[in-house]
Amino acid sequence: MSVYAAPLRDMRFVIEDVVGLRRVSALPGLETTDAALVEQILTEAGKLAGDVLAPLNKVGDRQGSRLENGVVRTPRGSPTPTAQFVDGGWNGAPFEEEWGGMGLPWLVATALQEMWQGSNLAFGLCPLLTQAAIDALREVGTDEQKRTYLPKLVTGEWAGTMNLTEPQAGTDLGAIRTRAEKTADGGYRLRGQKIYITYGDHDFTDNIIHLVLARSPDGIAGTKGLSLYIVPKFLVNPDGTLGARNDAKPLSLEHKLGIHASPTCVMAYGEDEGAVAYLVGEENRGIEYMFIMMNNARLAVGLQGLAVAERAYQQALDYARSRVQSRAVQGSSGPVTIIHHPDVRRMLMTMKAQIEAMRGLIYDVAAAIDVANRHPRRPSAPAPRAGSTC
Repeated sequence: MSVYAAPLRDMRFVIEDVVGLRRVSALPGLETTDAALVEQILTEAGKLAGDVLAPLNKVGDRQGSRLENGVVRTPRGSPTPTAQFVDGGWNGAPFEEEWGGMGLPWLVATALQEMWQGSNLAFGLCPLLTQAAIDALREVGTDEQKRTYLPKLVTGEWAGTMNLTEPQAGTDLGAIRTRAEKTADGGYRLRGQKIYITYGDHDFTDNIIHLVLARSPDGIAGTKGLSLYIVPKFLVNPDGTLGARNDAKPLSLEHKLGIHASPTCVMAYGEDEGAVAYLVGEENRGIEYMFIMMNNARLAVGLQGLAVAERAYQQALDYARSRVQSRAVQGSSGPVTIIHHPDVRRMLMTMKAQIEAMRGLIYDVAAAIDVANRHPRRPSAPAPRAGSTC
């Protein structure tokens, strides 16, 4: 099986010549994002994707993550790329320097995400959800919540998750039973169970910040009675250090084809004293707030289709160049590799054309987000975030 090589030339072509880097770098706050900087960033990211993340695919999928004594252990070697990912500042690429980010446009950050997802999808799911959680907190979190959680989430030292569905609910979020209870000090305790929680528990980061959709203490039936809560794996002390373990734990792991290294958890909240939770925004507006995170994740999941298609094309091309079968149609002295056969070349060219079309569309959407969030004529433009136009 061939290793992954980031398609840097194709990415630069789409960014600079198809989408138009100049119109994006002309936006307020993005003036320093020129072609030379983008090339340097993509080159370094390509090294991490190809040399570090991609080789862990096979071992990660064969070993898989495992649940031991109430905590998830990822495959051997997995925490190492996480440290390199954090040290390089890659998780914070599209976020403000105020929170430890690079301040790059989503156009460039989207190309980086393609590399993470294409080189190692199981790993790429972790920063995908973390960036979505950052987006939601930047938009609707309180100043205190931003100061407490954003710096570590942006750097990737902490991870984020999205908790929606439950065993009895499926896609019907109105049937959610996880409930928030008011405490004497005005806080909240959560009790309930969530399923299909990507990276619900792991040993990649020191803390995990769960964004959980739960019914408000006085919430009515249906989706209108739901609120959004922050439930950290470890409580955070006033000085930013980690405190006691919260009442949130994984019960079991799903086994998903091709991404066994990604711990998809059934999560239990509040089985003992109740999980300490912090309300995000106002009560009964949880669906509205969660959609900020969901829209970011939806764009990223669409990008995964492009990333997987690119990886499949690279492996198909490698196979076609090495597999010997039959003689060439124009005649030869013996068997040739199948890339010499017209129908195989047609299939490869079809794959390549479809991938280029996908990349152009997805990158253009990313550039549109940058324009929508940063255009000077946008009324009272807030801090830029992904998914705001969807």
